[in-house]
Amino acid sequence: MTRSEPHRVVVLALDGVYPFELGIPNRVFGAADDRYQVLTCSVDGNPVRTNSDFSIAVQHDASIVPTADTVVIPPCDIALAALPPHPEVSGAVSICSLPQAISDVLDSIRPTTRVVSICTAAFVLAATGRLDDRPATTHWHLADIFRRAFPRVRLDPDVLYVDDGDILTSAGASSGIDLCLHLIRNDHGSEVANTVARRCVVPPWRDGGQAQYIEQPIPAQTSGGTAAARNWALENLHLPLTMADLAQQARMSGRTFARRFRDEAGMSPGRWLIQQRVFRARELLETTDLSVDRIAAEVGFATGTSLRQHLHEAIGIAPLTYRRTFRARADIAQITSAH
Repeated sequence: MTRSEPHRVVVLALDGVYPFELGIPNRVFGAADDRYQVLTCSVDGNPVRTNSDFSIAVQHDASIVPTADTVVIPPCDIALAALPPHPEVSGAVSICSLPQAISDVLDSIRPTTRVVSICTAAFVLAATGRLDDRPATTHWHLADIFRRAFPRVRLDPDVLYVDDGDILTSAGASSGIDLCLHLIRNDHGSEVANTVARRCVVPPWRDGGQAQYIEQPIPAQTSGGTAAARNWALENLHLPLTMADLAQQARMSGRTFARRFRDEAGMSPGRWLIQQRVFRARELLETTDLSVDRIAAEVGFATGTSLRQHLHEAIGIAPLTYRRTFRARADIAQITSAH
């Protein structure tokens, strides 16, 4: 059997591109053992000015965009230049515009191609109308401006990324890493995504949303924080953990712990525990033959029914359906990597 062609990711570098975010797709997808081919282009193939004090030479022009399976748009100065002079004006979306050359490139994307924006590149997609009546996110600092400029977009500034199927948007810089890992996890399963995360020395999964990064008063340092309690919980997910258990590990009162936990993790302890249990259950469904009831016990859900309910709420499918889907992907990936 011949090895299947790698999934082609085209990164579109626009004028004033942010260098760090430009490098994210190549770094993350490039660590997935040739499952992806990452190509970077500019509109005309010429060097691209960054928002720093240097320019970047690319190897391709935008003629490769129609060949992409996934197009990634990093943040750039042109994203905010698409805004009208006074975004607070009602109906501003109607006068947002992009240079014609960029609009033409975006129009060349195939209908079946996955489109990804990192950080403020959501402004580029919104200016084309692609995000109208769809959920999306962008950097929290510009959320109010985004809402006024693009009132038809269902903006959620509290999350790290939004997966709406063929269009995915992420928040600030490192959320681009989270989103690329999410795509690898969807394409090839948690085992591959976790391996890539280890190679990149980043967490395979970050809990919480943008709330934990929004500027706010620093909590009084009455103790060492809640990180140790979270780590302890991850090692003991099989136990019927309560907030009182976690607060005891942090040596705080329940009220203080709940407040500090939300400040640090961006969500309540109860929601965080459910999220971690679902994530661990997904790993076990992909990598073991354990029954649903056994997995429920391993991750701290009282019954298989509880696991089914929480998994459905998180990703919309049943455990065995999830297992069949990702086992099939893992088997294909294993076969192709062996040839």
